[in-house]
Amino acid sequence: MPKATSFSDLYTRPDWVRRVNAMGDSVGGAAHLIPFDVEALERIAIESTGGLTDFGDFDGDWRGRFVSLVHQLEATAQLNTMGRLLTRQELLRGLRTRLLLTNARNENPGMADEKVVSPLVITGPPRSGTSILFELLSLDPNGRAVLGWEAAHPVPFGGASPAQRLAMTECEQEFWIDVQPEFATIHELRSDLPVECITIALPGFSGGHWGMVANIPEWQPDWLATMDYHRALLQTLQFGGPAKSWVLKTPMYLAFVDLVFATYPDAWVVHTHRDPLKTVPSGASTLAMLRWERSETAELPDPSAPGMGGLLISLMQRRQKGEVSDRIVDSHFKELMADPVAAIEKLYGQMGRPFLGEHADIIRAYIANKPKGKFGKHKYSPEQWGFEADAIREATRSYTDHYGIALEG
Repeated sequence: MPKATSFSDLYTRPDWVRRVNAMGDSVGGAAHLIPFDVEALERIAIESTGGLTDFGDFDGDWRGRFVSLVHQLEATAQLNTMGRLLTRQELLRGLRTRLLLTNARNENPGMADEKVVSPLVITGPPRSGTSILFELLSLDPNGRAVLGWEAAHPVPFGGASPAQRLAMTECEQEFWIDVQPEFATIHELRSDLPVECITIALPGFSGGHWGMVANIPEWQPDWLATMDYHRALLQTLQFGGPAKSWVLKTPMYLAFVDLVFATYPDAWVVHTHRDPLKTVPSGASTLAMLRWERSETAELPDPSAPGMGGLLISLMQRRQKGEVSDRIVDSHFKELMADPVAAIEKLYGQMGRPFLGEHADIIRAYIANKPKGKFGKHKYSPEQWGFEADAIREATRSYTDHYGIALEG
């Protein structure tokens, strides 16, 4: 097995980030400069919302998860000063969101009765076209996605208008790129773009965001709580608005697709496919970049572990045996890139959903104004991250053969 490249060999931190991190070193460690104290974080959140104290119980034992998360961040994440700043802000924002969301639901009991009807749920390996498909499906006049600013600040506070909440979120989105400019080649961050469910569920302190940005292997997500929080948020956002079908997305749904259908029985899942020789190392590179933003030890999972390839094969086998809902349709990266309108029209036909001519026109205009690679190219190779191309190909052959996936290398 080849050795994975050290992330520090690939990227250089901006000078201003090095200097901020040095501030933590100068006081004996970043934890002294930016502490994570559970009671203090809760107190600050309560004070910042004008004294709201009910964090909600619609997703179970949130506080137990929060305490466990903070403990594991301290135990194994090895966050530098910038990492602790980014993470502390997210912890506080998550607590504030829970307070504001719970208050809104207490004031409007009807929110809990809102029905989330037939959402479109996109899942598949990272870099398999999930993001562009997500954006294009959310353009449907009969659909809607949670936008970046709505996920970060779903409930009005302090008199802030939607435009002010959007601007506030945009600064947070831009900051990720400021900390490591190369991240722009991996994923476009904008507060007015659809945001995936891993971000939506951040305030539940139960989902995949935390294990993605920090090395906390002993902390396990609670997917049931994640979906409970997810439903509560969608109910709150759609309350009193026009009836539209939600468009949702995260690769992590591959790991718990049964819970998706348990939460939303009439959902349609769109499973994206691309050559694992492209998606596996790209996913590793993305994970490393996320952790590198916050730590000097951007460790990756063992390349020999089943990982994404294992999830893809497991779901394939369960679908073959009829062990999972048949409300799953397949989208191939090559087809989507060749003709987005035709590919989406095909998907809608399989789901029995109307595909509007207006939607097709909007897609064409959107693609024309979204040049590929406008932030540069995301560069990676299997060997760079400790993988062997032949090993990936052999381990996933049953998957690529079954779905007839176009091989790219």
